[in-house]
Amino acid sequence: MPASIILRGLGAYAPAKRLSNDDLTHLVDTSDEWIRSRTGISERRVAAHLENASDMGVEAARKALAQANLTPADVDLLIVGTMTPDLPFPSTACLIQNKLGLRPIPAFDVGAACSGFLYILDIGTAMLRQGPYRNALVIGAEKMSAVLDWQDRTTCVLFGDGAGAAVLTPSAEKDAGVMGSVLRTDGGDMRLLHMPGGGSACPATHASVDERKHYLKMNGKEVFKIAVREMEQVLRDLLAQHHVTAAQIACVVPHQANIRIIEALAQRLELPLDRFVINIDRYGNTSAASIPLALAEAQEAGRLRAGEYVALVAFGAGLTWGATLLKWHTT
Repeated sequence: MPASIILRGLGAYAPAKRLSNDDLTHLVDTSDEWIRSRTGISERRVAAHLENASDMGVEAARKALAQANLTPADVDLLIVGTMTPDLPFPSTACLIQNKLGLRPIPAFDVGAACSGFLYILDIGTAMLRQGPYRNALVIGAEKMSAVLDWQDRTTCVLFGDGAGAAVLTPSAEKDAGVMGSVLRTDGGDMRLLHMPGGGSACPATHASVDERKHYLKMNGKEVFKIAVREMEQVLRDLLAQHHVTAAQIACVVPHQANIRIIEALAQRLELPLDRFVINIDRYGNTSAASIPLALAEAQEAGRLRAGEYVALVAFGAGLTWGATLLKWHTT
């Protein structure tokens, strides 16, 4: 069993098109001030018409592989987190495997919504530790614009498109990389954040389309309250397992859902806000792409330093939530 599993390479991709808050005022009854004051979002990226989750995932993956100094031939495990797959089936991982030119390796999707990257990070780490895999590519990729009701100002202003990727690989370095994760799910409140149409429970019909069932639905106030509470608790549980205090965390990379959630979490953990990576103002909520996109930006900004603890924490539809503890590596 390898001493450590490290994130050898990171990559992020965002579509070229920027949709500002002012742009949204032409679609729904809203304003820049209303959106920024309640969410912290100024703009978000929107994928082109023929640009799908798999395409964005491929771009992020190529950057992660380049940083890891690896080629597609070196990848022997691919896991994709997405709630906006290109197709109901086959998996988006199958499409990315083909577009990247990977060998016929194991490739599959995980549907854990905004917590998706933490889930695939934990699965990839476990599979590498068990063997026989050497290099795992984990990707969060979302085209949220495809599932938004652009007539609903309570939801369409919140989300954006993008992708983030990481290459996981074993390392001889001790006490580094992925230290552990705590993941949780409770489907009892699933209607607080879901899409009612499109699955086998509600196949597409003229009626379901007319009733706008094929769009994301969310009770924002309730999700907010649960998210703050559960993100704090799961992070505290994780830190306790590893005998680490919140004060020892040098960098927190939270899911970028709402600036108020991040501020509340910082206050509860008694941590200064400048320890949190925040890019929601430029990207909005990109679901499973949120954490890897922010993590890649944190690395580029020099915020991920060898030997320091980095905490990832997320909450999303399911309801799902979780936290992952990293100790940043030197190699």
